[in-house]
Amino acid sequence: MSKFIAAARRLVVREEGATMVEYGLMVALIAVVCVVAVTLVGTNLSRLFTTIAGSI
Repeated sequence: MSKFIAAARRLVVREEGATMVEYGLMVALIAVVCVVAVTLVGTNLSRLFTTIAGSI
């Protein structure tokens, strides 16, 4: 556990740690946008297929 804490401290002190955090935040934001988009498209497709099945 102390190795993990020491590594975390080194990342906080160095500039590379800040860059990694920024990239991590961007990846998390992109993932959230993708999940929302897939959910909306999936809901719309399901509604479309239900409408088509009902008219058949």
